[in-house]
Amino acid sequence: MSYRCAGGLGRRRRRLFQQVAAGPEQEGPVPKPGGGGETPTSSFLLAATLGCRSGERSVPIIIMSDDWWKSLLTSCCGGATSARPGKLRSGTDSWDESSISTTSGGFSAEDLSLTLAGSNLHAFSIEELRAATRSFSASNFLGSGGFGPVYRGFVDGNIRRGLRPQEVAVKSLDLHGLQGHREWLAEVMILGQFRHPHLVKLIGYCCEDDHRMLVYEYMPRGSLENHLFKGLLASLTWERRLKIAVGAAKGLAFLHDAEKPVIYRDIKASNILIDSDYTAKLSDFGLAKDGPQGDESHVSTRVMGTHGYAAPEYVLTGHLTAKSDVYSFGVVLLELLAGRRCVDQNRPNRQVSLVDWAKPYLTRPDKLGRVMDPSLDGDYSTKGAQKAAAIAYQCLDNKPKFRPDMRVVVENPGTRSLIWLIGRPFQICTDYR
Repeated sequence: MSYRCAGGLGRRRRRLFQQVAAGPEQEGPVPKPGGGGETPTSSFLLAATLGCRSGERSVPIIIMSDDWWKSLLTSCCGGATSARPGKLRSGTDSWDESSISTTSGGFSAEDLSLTLAGSNLHAFSIEELRAATRSFSASNFLGSGGFGPVYRGFVDGNIRRGLRPQEVAVKSLDLHGLQGHREWLAEVMILGQFRHPHLVKLIGYCCEDDHRMLVYEYMPRGSLENHLFKGLLASLTWERRLKIAVGAAKGLAFLHDAEKPVIYRDIKASNILIDSDYTAKLSDFGLAKDGPQGDESHVSTRVMGTHGYAAPEYVLTGHLTAKSDVYSFGVVLLELLAGRRCVDQNRPNRQVSLVDWAKPYLTRPDKLGRVMDPSLDGDYSTKGAQKAAAIAYQCLDNKPKFRPDMRVVVENPGTRSLIWLIGRPFQICTDYR
């Protein structure tokens, strides 16, 4: 399996990057977490080259805030944009202090298509996606989220020449929803460059008139959230839970160990999708951000993420590092062990926060049984559970410097390694890169 970043920049593509790269860098104080009313700091552009260890040529990934997203959208798409204030959402929802939505038509995708040249993404027309989803029929509806509705579809050579027959998931941006063009473009740009067994594959997109859609490989078992919290828990055996944890960890390790690291920023159960053999893949890269560069210790940014999963130092200061993702992974691993949501208002007061309640038990072998999911009915390795709990405990350390790197979580030759826990029969690839 080749894990790669697509390469090659045409003249038009370079010109587009240069046009938006001329803006000012970020300056000023970091807004307080959850402060939807604060004025953002001055606009900034981070244009970074995300590399791969395969030796293939790397390409720029643009991750921008407010005004520069508008600039890129206007340049790429020719549509007027407007900023909307965000809201602090609870439970499994996300913080999003602002997003961009198109308010006019006359949309041209030529520059965007040229920007993504070499990425192997298909630029679908709306008519092609109508054909693929039976006109977005109710029978093809899979669900909806902050981005918008998602439909099951089928593409083949009759839809577009050269396409192999396959099921797809078509996600349509709700222009009045909780996410906007910034997230849509981030998803296209990042997944257009990366290929890895534990990142969901983006097949193409639609950028026509007011339609903004993303076309993914279809993940038949849905999200980890559905399995843990929405009636499918019985299917998650101990071995499958470990396999899912390993897959998510490998996906994160790949992003963090790119030549220019990427911080995922929104690890949670609903963003981990599962295929037919319980291979886990990270999805929804709308909040992903370049990691610190050079001598920088962190990236200062507005707080965006999900309550209960976001690292405490990030929530308090806006300082983002790869260790912020490690904390969020620790929360997901704890959810896999306990079969419980990280925040559950229906629990007694002291158990509302899973991390606060369970953390003292994670290093107590005699007390760990209180944390473990009762639906497992004891059908798990006690020693394995203790080691998985130790990994979760490390990831959930309140001090980022004491959390392990994701590559250590994945392949540490010592005992605190997910690979060691899962064993050879369940490994999908031993090289996470």
